[in-house]
Amino acid sequence: MGLRLKFNLALLVVFAIGFGASAYVSYNLLQRNAREEVLRNAGLMMEAALSMRAYTVGHVRERLAQKEDEFLPESVPAFAATEMMNQLRKKYADYAYKEAALNPTNPRDKAASWEAEIVNQFRDDPGLSEHSGTRATDSGPSLFLARPFRIKDAACLACHSTPEVAPVSMVKLYGADKGFGWNLNDVIGAQIVSVPMALPIANANHAFRTFMLSLSAVFAALFIILNLMLYFLIVRPVRRVSAAADRLSAGRTSSADQSHLELPESGKDEVALLARSFNRMRQSIENLVKVADHH
Repeated sequence: MGLRLKFNLALLVVFAIGFGASAYVSYNLLQRNAREEVLRNAGLMMEAALSMRAYTVGHVRERLAQKEDEFLPESVPAFAATEMMNQLRKKYADYAYKEAALNPTNPRDKAASWEAEIVNQFRDDPGLSEHSGTRATDSGPSLFLARPFRIKDAACLACHSTPEVAPVSMVKLYGADKGFGWNLNDVIGAQIVSVPMALPIANANHAFRTFMLSLSAVFAALFIILNLMLYFLIVRPVRRVSAAADRLSAGRTSSADQSHLELPESGKDEVALLARSFNRMRQSIENLVKVADHH
């Protein structure tokens, strides 16, 4: 097995180990970054919904006079925030927003079974301010970010304490058996933003493939460059020394030809040292031959 083959085998082993380690680290890092990016975007959507709720309370609700025979849902912060997020979904269709409640006034806010579990987690742990995770759906895994919705404003109880004190038009529209019995500081629901995992996984996988292809190209270029350097700096000079030594030891050179066995000694590396050693050996052999011929 030649020196060049041994070097290439060692180089391939090193590259394979480095390639595998890079693939493992980069894949997990990209997957984690993709998940964190989605969660950051989900958090931004929640803040936008909260801003819409605050705007509705501060600038809209008091200006929409409720009528005895007609309830205006636009005056409800949850309704306004949900409608705004539905408009946003026209451009970002993968993101879904819901203010899921265990006992909502509007039936569309009724928590599904998995959403009810999240709400109950917030109710059981008052210190829990945010919760994220994945769940299985018919279209694959889905990532969600949830925050508790707690009754902090006593003004909310004007519509949700008992049917008797609630606006007549609201009771007429939604009925007297839904959205009542709320108490101050109760967790009545959760803001939930969910997105299919297929989106962040696809983005991460695309980045992973691009990175690995780039890394493969770099490894291939390094392999070629190192092979060329090995040939010109080591293999070719060693072969030259080997050929000269073979001719010298076999006696296939005349005294006139031996001057051509002089190897270049430029440089201070090991190959130059080998050439100097060979030249000294050749000179010593020539001297011994001259002494033997003289006698």
